[in-house]
Amino acid sequence: MGIDFNHLIELIPDINTAFLQTIYMIAISLAIAIIIGLPVGILLYVTDKGLFLQNGAVQVCMGFLVNLIRSIPFIILLVALIPLTNLIVGTTIGPTAASVSLSVAAIPFFARIVETALREIDKGVIEAAIAAGATPWMIIKDVLLLEARSGIISGITLTLISLIGFSAMAGTVGGGGIGDLAIRFGYYRYDNTIMIATVVILIVLVQFVQLLGDFIAKAVDKRK
Repeated sequence: MGIDFNHLIELIPDINTAFLQTIYMIAISLAIAIIIGLPVGILLYVTDKGLFLQNGAVQVCMGFLVNLIRSIPFIILLVALIPLTNLIVGTTIGPTAASVSLSVAAIPFFARIVETALREIDKGVIEAAIAAGATPWMIIKDVLLLEARSGIISGITLTLISLIGFSAMAGTVGGGGIGDLAIRFGYYRYDNTIMIATVVILIVLVQFVQLLGDFIAKAVDKRK
């Protein structure tokens, strides 16, 4: 098992296309996860017992829905959402189609991370804001998001890395990207060169994302 460099050079256009497809699908999924998952995570926290928007019914329903989606393995979710994917984007193949399943998997994942980050905030800070007459929106915007920003950025990093792994899995059902390349060439054609290349690309990509995420999280952490 080794690398044929001449063969690797021939495959550079395919690798570039697959890499861009991976970036495309995880960018869409991450954006949707943040747009929907962030308010869901905040809602899970502020409606909990003892908080300023306590609401047991909302908390239980949201928690059940989040846990329901998170309990389904991604490969099963990927197949189960094929009808929904076809309904939304008109196809079940390609990176745009894969973005639907990736987004559905990422939203509850990120929401729980946001909720966990918010739970690390000192309750005294929230009580002080309430005593000062802050509205719920002001508490969320100026206290919760500000205090938990480092944890939320770490959560975005974790979600992004998970999406990179999920996107590779999406290749098994024609989702495109690095995973698709690895399956078509590395698995079906026993092409060791492309298999090694795709593994190296994924490792480098994850390392880069983690280092960048750690750097930004530390930079905005007011506790240091």
